[in-house]
Amino acid sequence: MSASAEKRLVARRRLIKFTGASLLLSVSPLGQAAAGRAVGIVAVRVWPAADYTRVTIEHNAPLKYTHFLVKDPDRLVVDLEGVEFNGVLDGLASKVAADDPNIRLLRAGRYKPGVVRLVMELKGEANPQVFELAPVGGYGHRLVLDVYPLNPPDPLLSLIDRNEPGQAVVESRMASRPDSRSEARPEAVADSRREVRNEAAPGEQRAAAKRPGRPVVDRLVTITLDPGHGGEDPGAVGSGGSYEKNVTLAVARRLKAKIEAEPNMRAVLTRDADYFVPLQARVQKARRIQSDLFVSIHADAFVRPDANGSSVFVLSESGASSSAARYLAQKENAADLIGGVNIDVKDPVLARTLLDLSQTATINDSLKLGKAVLGEIGGINRLHKANVEQAGFAVLKAPDIPSILIETAFISNPEEEKKLNDDAYQDKMAEAILSGIRKYFARNPPLAKSRLARLD
Repeated sequence: MSASAEKRLVARRRLIKFTGASLLLSVSPLGQAAAGRAVGIVAVRVWPAADYTRVTIEHNAPLKYTHFLVKDPDRLVVDLEGVEFNGVLDGLASKVAADDPNIRLLRAGRYKPGVVRLVMELKGEANPQVFELAPVGGYGHRLVLDVYPLNPPDPLLSLIDRNEPGQAVVESRMASRPDSRSEARPEAVADSRREVRNEAAPGEQRAAAKRPGRPVVDRLVTITLDPGHGGEDPGAVGSGGSYEKNVTLAVARRLKAKIEAEPNMRAVLTRDADYFVPLQARVQKARRIQSDLFVSIHADAFVRPDANGSSVFVLSESGASSSAARYLAQKENAADLIGGVNIDVKDPVLARTLLDLSQTATINDSLKLGKAVLGEIGGINRLHKANVEQAGFAVLKAPDIPSILIETAFISNPEEEKKLNDDAYQDKMAEAILSGIRKYFARNPPLAKSRLARLD
């Protein structure tokens, strides 16, 4: 072989070797990163709450991950494969607030070639759930880290321990009982309250409601207020950038304050901050505290900006009352997809809340409540529909609690979006809802609580 031919052969072998290395590089995680095809972390969002803290990691392509718990101190470790370490991951520590109830610290770093490790330091024993969400709405792929405290707060015990307005009325009735509140166990206090609620006969309650100078409600009633959406689920977004989840929480807080200023009434929020609560969990919380009413607060939206007005909806067992009601129910029921529910978790208690023989009677009471509230709302805003509408809203499926869903106005309408962000309008809306609740109780005084409401 000539010298020139040998040189050409060596050069060809070098070319083949380089080409092969390039091919290997392109299919490895490091090769993907070099070629710009590594999985990119788009955003990290943290939603703290007493019930649980959610961390959402949004990324631009499917990824592989593993996770495990470490003790002393308690930590959740998540390894992300084929992920490029970028500025979003580098700034994780700043995402966790010092007063987060469940997470002490969150950090990330390169663990080994092609693997980024996330370490979450917990503030106590926890039951983390790690799951994926497919792209939906405006979101890409999401990896969700939900940190539930091992001993979550009990909403019923929280109610008992709180110094509620109207509580003096109940305690004065309990004063003659041999057990004092300071000596009784929480379970005994809860049972005592059930007995106090049940001690008046229906006829006596109605007579008391009609007596001059007596409050419309003659026993302590609990009203669950449900600010729609929250956290990962913003709800509808107005042309001015307003989020439905913020408007609903603002109105619900105003309404809660007004209810608690009433004799013998108290209110509980399904969420008191910006975090996501699954639809069935909202129903479960209302039943857990034995609510008398369930009021879900929303802000409507439509593809046309001229749609306007307020509406009230209740559950239907036999189809929607209009195509618009059906469309709205489908949109609201999709909140779980956007907010992100772990479908691997099955709760038999939640399944029981969806079917009950008392559902029909409850829907009738819901219609009465809805009509009373709709009539009052009509005094402060145009009504989109003159009658209470019905559809299959998942959040209204408590079988033993009269439940309504209020669309306060169209956030997709620029003029009504301004109203929804106006303090005066929010206050008027809250006052109108309370006035409707008062009228409902004036015509339908609360009776003894059913044992079906207990989820022991």
